[in-house]
Amino acid sequence: MRNILIVAGGVVAVAAIAAGVYFGTGAPSSPPPVAAASAPNKAALESVQPGDHVLGDAKAPITVIEYASLTCSHCAHFHTQVLPEIKKKWIDTGKVKLVYRDFPLDQVAAKAAQIAECAGNDKYFGVVDIIFRGQPQWATSTDPLAELAKPLRIAGMGENEIKACLANDAMSNAVINDYKGGEAMGVNSTPTLFINGQLYRGSRSVEELDGVFSKLAK
Repeated sequence: MRNILIVAGGVVAVAAIAAGVYFGTGAPSSPPPVAAASAPNKAALESVQPGDHVLGDAKAPITVIEYASLTCSHCAHFHTQVLPEIKKKWIDTGKVKLVYRDFPLDQVAAKAAQIAECAGNDKYFGVVDIIFRGQPQWATSTDPLAELAKPLRIAGMGENEIKACLANDAMSNAVINDYKGGEAMGVNSTPTLFINGQLYRGSRSVEELDGVFSKLAK
């Protein structure tokens, strides 16, 4: 489980993300307009919201809300090792739906999340999968976004598309709003799961989730 990153020298990366700065390169700029002016409603956030990315049947009785950071190794483990099994047994059978929300822990994760938003609903989870599976390579690179762009070409996202995406305020606002919602829900590390409203911090095994879902499905 990865906690919020505090950068040496006293710069708190997440605070900058929440304020809407550092989405470009170079010096901080004025924060982009945030779509939701009012504080997020915690009770409402426990259900599917407009703009949410939902994997599975939207009418599935069990709702898993995941807050994750694309540079979090535990999140990558969950998505590449645990989620495929959960998807086969619970999501594809219409019993569980997964709502994925961004909670970026650093600037690189925020930009990667913004790029995933630009993929569109049809390609969103495929792009998130590409990002998590390639995380050991791109996240440790001296130029993470340039390295990330390489596998994303298969999803039709070239250099020009990524540059345009990172300049898109609507896409950055979507990430910021997810982050603010996570704060309202009490998220302070990733991955964090809410299963039918119950909080689970940290990565969970297939066996643990099987047990939780089996009880809820009775």
